[in-house]
Amino acid sequence: MVLARKILLVKTALHLACALPLLWLYLQLQSGALGGDPVQYLIHFLGMGTLHTLATSLLVSPLAKRFKAGWLIRTRRLLGLWCFTYALLHVGAFAAFDLLFDWSLLLRETIKRPYIVVGAIGLLILLVLALTSPLVMQRKLGRRWQPIHRSVYLLALLGPLHFWWSVKSGNLEPLLYLLGFIGLLLLRQSYWQRFIPKRQPTQHVVK
Repeated sequence: MVLARKILLVKTALHLACALPLLWLYLQLQSGALGGDPVQYLIHFLGMGTLHTLATSLLVSPLAKRFKAGWLIRTRRLLGLWCFTYALLHVGAFAAFDLLFDWSLLLRETIKRPYIVVGAIGLLILLVLALTSPLVMQRKLGRRWQPIHRSVYLLALLGPLHFWWSVKSGNLEPLLYLLGFIGLLLLRQSYWQRFIPKRQPTQHVVK
């Protein structure tokens, strides 16, 4: 019962941490307080929300392992769905306010700007992860479920790369995000070590 309450408390806190920025953004938008270019501010804010929720979800496993708190794993789905929500709003704001739902313009922009392709791939990965996150899908997919959800590691590289290519000047902030995500991936040493060939022990021949 104590564990259930702890999980409920943490999940509630995470829901609030993810939802309140969207409420703040809506209020700022309604009051006209988003500066001289509210559209770009809106798109950027939602994109950063996507990166932050993704980073938080990648932190769950290392924290659970470090503090021996396996129950933290139950918050990953929540964070993943919030990450998908922010990404969907990010793309929706771009399509609605930047492109005015002009799909021919989107095609031309995609050819000229490769960061849109990277973003589209990232959104597709998030869509697959969201659709396969329920327990019923885990049971149906069986052993295939885990390899599918490890595509989040690819997403962790595509997200900051999309950010890097989308900025017009000043690459320091996207670079810091990219390095931060690489650091989060390196925390999963036990996963990456399986791809490193093990050295065979040297046999000494006794003469």
